[in-house]
Amino acid sequence: MTPRSVKGPCVYVLQCRNASLYIGMTTDLEKRLQQHEQGKGSKYVRSWKPFELLKTISCKDAGEARRLEYELKRLPRRKKIEVLELSIGQRP
Repeated sequence: MTPRSVKGPCVYVLQCRNASLYIGMTTDLEKRLQQHEQGKGSKYVRSWKPFELLKTISCKDAGEARRLEYELKRLPRRKKIEVLELSIGQRP
């Protein structure tokens, strides 16, 4: 399953142009990514386009997705990378 093919509630991780990580939650991943691509998803991602989808985590419901998003956002970058087992590419 590709990261974009997740159905239902999930947490997603984007890497922005400045190599920062953006963590969000949604119940419709494809729609949310389209919003980000159109510059309507969030001010932060809009400021640092383009972005790359690094990871998605399926959740049983929106409440679980919100809790996971909150916990991940509280972690320092190094720990996020470790916990999510991300392969971070270098961007110029």
